[in-house]
Amino acid sequence: MTDTTTAPTAGAAAPLAHAAAPLADAGTLAERLAEVWIELEERLDRVPILQRLAEGTVTIHDYERLLFNLRQQVVDGSPWISRAASNFDIEHFTLRAAAIKHAEEEHRDYLMLERDYVAIGGSLDELRNGRKNLGSEALSGYMFHSADQPNPVGLLGAMFIIEGLGAKRAAGWAARFQEVLGLADNQVHFMQYHQEADGAHTGDLEAILTSGIIDDAAADEIVRCAQVVARLYALQLEELDR
Repeated sequence: MTDTTTAPTAGAAAPLAHAAAPLADAGTLAERLAEVWIELEERLDRVPILQRLAEGTVTIHDYERLLFNLRQQVVDGSPWISRAASNFDIEHFTLRAAAIKHAEEEHRDYLMLERDYVAIGGSLDELRNGRKNLGSEALSGYMFHSADQPNPVGLLGAMFIIEGLGAKRAAGWAARFQEVLGLADNQVHFMQYHQEADGAHTGDLEAILTSGIIDDAAADEIVRCAQVVARLYALQLEELDR
């Protein structure tokens, strides 16, 4: 699994046109986000399905449930990123361009998850007719609400959490599911893929966060969004099937 003492880094962007307020200290923002990440790691360690995964008592039914529940939220990923892109004005052209690129890269992600689900014996029709659990409902609702705001810079905090989980945790989860359940690569491809893909995304995010374009107000929005998304993502894993 991953080292829970380190936060994911997040990538290369040109400066925005103008800074309207004092710029935030990059080190301070990084430290604040690192604290959010550590709290998330501690919460994930208490999630029942992840506890069973760590202990080696997880079942194929557990894995099937996890994929089923993740899919209902993953399918919303590209749409909320696209909506966020549409709400950045020309002064935030760098963030708009990054969001458009990211949405294009992620809009087929749910198809990989669906293939994994079918490969372990799940029904595609049931998967596609499934509903979000309580945590997924809250997470997707928050993401779309945030994306609807003018210049939703705070969503960089959401990306810090979501892409960080892909880069730092997904491959470890995949390897552990394979070790315990004897799964083939084509049954854990979604998680394996995200280590590399989200690693690249966190590199893009780090360049933005350290480029000098984030002022104090934006830094506060980014940290707050990271806190909310971290809590709701964990809730999604805690409330499987509810």
